[in-house]
Amino acid sequence: MTAPVGAALVTGAARGIGAAVAAALAAQGRPVALLDLDPGVRGTAADTPGGIGLVADVADAGAVEAAVATAEDELGPLEVLVNAAGALRSGPVLEAADDDLAICLAVNATGVWNAGRAVGRRMYGRRTGSIVTVASDASRTPRSGMAAYAASKAASVSLTRTLGLELAPYVRCNAVCPGATDTAMQRALWPDPADDGGAAAVVAGAPDRFRLGIPLGRIADPADVAAAVLFLTGDGARHMTMQALTVDGGASLGL
Repeated sequence: MTAPVGAALVTGAARGIGAAVAAALAAQGRPVALLDLDPGVRGTAADTPGGIGLVADVADAGAVEAAVATAEDELGPLEVLVNAAGALRSGPVLEAADDDLAICLAVNATGVWNAGRAVGRRMYGRRTGSIVTVASDASRTPRSGMAAYAASKAASVSLTRTLGLELAPYVRCNAVCPGATDTAMQRALWPDPADDGGAAAVVAGAPDRFRLGIPLGRIADPADVAAAVLFLTGDGARHMTMQALTVDGGASLGL
């Protein structure tokens, strides 16, 4: 089998799942453009073989278009797009800030729209490509205190599926739906982000909030999610499109 050589673009790549995905793609031999609003993405890119760092807001269509053009100028045609940029605002609906939903939608849904359009039109013109959106198991399972986040991730899955329909037969578009994953975003939900004991509470679940635990007994590592992304971008998934692959240790009971 020929090793992949086409370039990839990963949004939300400064840290966490995005950085893990970028590293995994680079390990395949792909040149990778790492994009993030955080200028720290340049440091992550410097540690990624064949990586370049691009600073842009995925919610800004013009900035995304410019970043995609730069990525292709420097790395060549993009064969892979991974939408990993994410924003989280938590809290009960009745107590949420007025802009919580707007912030989540701007990054988690509009970001997918902007990147999908900018990269998708190029891929479609070349008749090849794969797009993967990192969503969440919360996109299909109700989670107390996560309404804004869950709604935006559900929108991202729907957008990705529709894009897959419209870009067929040339471009495959799929989603990965992680559950609890050991990232800064996840740890921000714990009483003490530095305390690994927060993971144990997630694994145990919270019956009072109608939240199941994790049957596999651990939260995910970003590399677990990256592995699923690599599968969907590879030849082994060549007949898969418009799918949402859940990677949550069984937390949503396979639903």
